[in-house]
Amino acid sequence: MFRWNSALALVLALLSLPATAEERLFTDGAGRQVRVPEHIGRVLAAGDPAAITLFTLAPDKLLGWTTPLRDAEKPFLPPRSAALPVLGRLTGRANTANVETVLAARPDIVVDLGDVDATHVSLIERTQEQIGLPCLIFNGSFEKTPELLETLGDLLGDKPRAKDLADYTRHTLAELAAGVARVPAERRPRVYYARGLDGLETALDGSINTEMLTYVGATNVARSPERHNTATASPEQILAWDPEVVITMDERFYRAIWTHPLWGGVKAVRDKRVYLLPRLPFGWFDSPPAVNRLIGVRFLATTLYPDLFPRDLRETTADFYRRFYHIDLTEPQLDLLLKPLP
Repeated sequence: MFRWNSALALVLALLSLPATAEERLFTDGAGRQVRVPEHIGRVLAAGDPAAITLFTLAPDKLLGWTTPLRDAEKPFLPPRSAALPVLGRLTGRANTANVETVLAARPDIVVDLGDVDATHVSLIERTQEQIGLPCLIFNGSFEKTPELLETLGDLLGDKPRAKDLADYTRHTLAELAAGVARVPAERRPRVYYARGLDGLETALDGSINTEMLTYVGATNVARSPERHNTATASPEQILAWDPEVVITMDERFYRAIWTHPLWGGVKAVRDKRVYLLPRLPFGWFDSPPAVNRLIGVRFLATTLYPDLFPRDLRETTADFYRRFYHIDLTEPQLDLLLKPLP
C-alpha cells in the first residue's frame, strides 16, 4: 500500500454516515456499495488502466496520470490531457502515490480497474480506509469493456457518451467474432508475445496481458498450467515453441530480431511474420491492458487475416482516436503509427 502520513488521515467515521441528498450509494464491480457524491467532477485513477479508461470517457474529470507520459506520446493527446500532472499509482506493488499528493488533488472519488478478486478488493478497501475517500474497483477484463464503460458513465453522470463508446466496442467485438468464426483451424496462428529488449519476457496464456489473442483466434505458445501472468522464457523454450507469428511493442527488439542468431531459427522470422504494434499514446496490445486495446485488436485481425478484415486501417485508426482519445490525427501521425519500419 502507498506511503501515508498518519497526521493527514481523515476521520473514518465520515464513511459510516448515511447517504445525504447530495450523495448516493453506488455498487462497484466487486458488489461493494460505496457512498459517492451525487455530482462527481474530480476523479483520481488508482492505476494506468483506470487513468486511460477515465480519459476516454471523461477527460475533463481526470485529475492526472499515474505514470509520466513520454514526450513522443503527448502529441497524440489533447493539450489539456497531455499537460496533466503525474499523481502516482495508488494500489498494487508498484504504488508511487502518497497521501499528501492524493489529498492535494481534492478528488471526489478514486477508481481502480483490474481483477475483482479477494486480493484486489482488500487492497481497494484498505486504500479507502487510509485516505478517507470513496474508492471503487471495476472489472477491467477486455470482454467486460462495454459494461464497464456504461457503468462508469452512470457513475460520472455521462450516460450518452458512455453508450456511444460501449456501442462502438460491442460492434467491434461482434465484427471480430463473426470474422474469426470463418477462419479455418489451419490458418489460426501460434503466436509469441515478445517483451523487452531481448524479447524473452512474455505474458503467459490466460494473462490479462494477452487475452486479445483469443479475440483473433490465435494461440499463445507461452503457457503454464500453474501460472497465468508474465514470465521469462529461455532461448531453448523459444526454439521449442517455434511460433508462427511474433508480436511486440518494443521497437528496439523489432529492429534486432531480424539479425539475431537465436531468433533467426524461429519460423515467424523465417516467414517474415514479426509485427510491431503501435504504442502511441498508449500500447495497442497491453501496456496497460485497458480500452486502448480496442484499436490493437482491429490491427491484429487485419494483419493476420487481411482477406477477412479488409477494413482500411488508416480510416479505422483515425476514427478510434477521434472517438476515444479526443484528437484528430494528422497524416504524418497516421504514418508514424501505421507505416512499417524500414
